[in-house]
Amino acid sequence: MRAERLRQMALAAALLVPLGLLHAFVLAEICIATVDILFLADCARRRDFTWSRQGWVVLALLWWGWLLLCSTPLPLAGFGLAGWRLGFIQAFVVIRLLLFVAALQSWLLTTPRAQRAAWSVLAACSLWIGLESWQQYLTGRNIFGDPRWGDGSLTGPFWKPRAGALYGHLLYPALLPPVLALLARPGRAARLGGVALAVLGVLTSVLIGQRMGVLLTGLGLAVAALFVRQLRVIAMAAFAVAALAVVLTPIISPPTYAKLVQETAKNMGHFALSPYGELYTRATVMGMQSPWHGWGYNGFRVDCPLPRFNGGLPALGVAPTQLGLGACNLHPHNFYAQAFTDAGIPGLLLFIALALAWLGALATRLFRQPEPLRVGLFIAVFTFFWPIGSSDEFPTLYMLGWMIYLLGFGLALRGGTRSLNPVPE
Repeated sequence: MRAERLRQMALAAALLVPLGLLHAFVLAEICIATVDILFLADCARRRDFTWSRQGWVVLALLWWGWLLLCSTPLPLAGFGLAGWRLGFIQAFVVIRLLLFVAALQSWLLTTPRAQRAAWSVLAACSLWIGLESWQQYLTGRNIFGDPRWGDGSLTGPFWKPRAGALYGHLLYPALLPPVLALLARPGRAARLGGVALAVLGVLTSVLIGQRMGVLLTGLGLAVAALFVRQLRVIAMAAFAVAALAVVLTPIISPPTYAKLVQETAKNMGHFALSPYGELYTRATVMGMQSPWHGWGYNGFRVDCPLPRFNGGLPALGVAPTQLGLGACNLHPHNFYAQAFTDAGIPGLLLFIALALAWLGALATRLFRQPEPLRVGLFIAVFTFFWPIGSSDEFPTLYMLGWMIYLLGFGLALRGGTRSLNPVPE
């Protein structure tokens, strides 16, 4: 009885994590730490650590261990030049997120009741972002009084432009179960409702007006159509509506047009000289100058401004980078570029292997049994690891906390013989 009470406490803490990730990062950190401590205590009580023998856990520990070594301040060996505070300590606490994934997978989200609760929280977060984006679009301000961002993108319930990419990640776990439940019901009204819900979800992403959010939504729609045959016609309809919305943005939302179309065309026309091109070039140069152990966690933040990394990539015809064009930032804005600069080629290869192991586990039996929630969770994690585009720092809590939550949820569902459908048909 006491063990079950502790598990329920841990589950309550885990269900608060998405709410903390929305508006209270300290709450999310406290809840993750609580879950980790209770999980390890329960494992010790039962003397059961079989979860640690999974392939993804072994790869995660190898990647984390190598990153930790590369971040250890050993100047004579060239390791960890970012020091203890910015490098080693931040790399060390990454373990808390790996433990959180294992706790969700093997301890907390193993029952239908817990899984329904986890989905309900995700669906509520996605709905909250969508509703606040529409409110800001229609009235000019969100519920907190915040206007559009300076570049024209909608901020949803946030004060700065965080809504687009996050909405793109959360949309399909939240959307696919109700859409497919409606499509499975008899009657034209239910099917039209399913189509309308899918189109509305995609259209909301376009109106938010952030490039990565629109890209991730389109990519997710293509993956959903690949797995679920019933969605293919709907996907084409949603793509058509989204394309029409983009064409009409000069009329219905001029700031969205400026952000999605004009700025994107400008950046892609001269990508190497765009801020993202400068960042990726700089990260590549840094990685090539320390290919075996990189510069440690946060090495990019600390060492990027050094003149030795100005050189560009002459073999590819890429000009030297310039700080004034945005060559340096807090991180390279790409997981794989960061893995290379943090821990060299070994760190990059281990990170790629870990990402593939996670995605492979989530995709187990999906082509034969494309359950809506499992497909949605696969899409959510897949879009995080999609290599083309801008991303947050790995694994900071602001965005990657969501990936960790979605990943643990998806791995928990993979363990059952029949996946949960949280929306009754």
